[in-house]
Amino acid sequence: MLKTAPRLSRVPRSQATPAVAEIYDRYMRTRGNVPNMFRTMAHRPEIFETMIAHFEAILQTGTVPLRLKELVIARTSQLNRCEYCLAAHTKICLRLGWSQEQIDHLENYPDSDDFTAAEKAALRLAEQMTLDANRIPDEDFEVLCTHFSEGEIVELMAAIGLFNYFNRFNNALQMEPTRPGEGAE
Repeated sequence: MLKTAPRLSRVPRSQATPAVAEIYDRYMRTRGNVPNMFRTMAHRPEIFETMIAHFEAILQTGTVPLRLKELVIARTSQLNRCEYCLAAHTKICLRLGWSQEQIDHLENYPDSDDFTAAEKAALRLAEQMTLDANRIPDEDFEVLCTHFSEGEIVELMAAIGLFNYFNRFNNALQMEPTRPGEGAE
């Protein structure tokens, strides 16, 4: 059954701390909205501010292309059945050049010619970390090391781990997709 009201309220800009309001303003400028998850997490500004810093460090630094990070985020969100994150990050993937068909058929990536060996290794890591991080074979790490530096593996793992957290947060709260312009109030 589809829930029509959010489980928790969202902090409007008018009630946000100055530091949170600044983050809201930045996301309105860069994304055209403030994600519902962000506005919900803003009930605890100290957690929200550090989450944003971590989120931005993972996505905006390092040497793994954002395009690949977003692809593993989409796969992680598919595996966790997080419609909220999947909707947002599918849009980002499309803007970064992935096709809708590639996103729709990510579960078939091992047999697809649409992905490079490096992309397949990253997607495999997303699946393994999401489904059972305790049982990742050494051989799979050896494959990762043929495509990525140790620092790049840390980047990929951080993106996957962060979105496993976000997926669970959003699924538990039955978070609704954020609409364009939302969060400006």
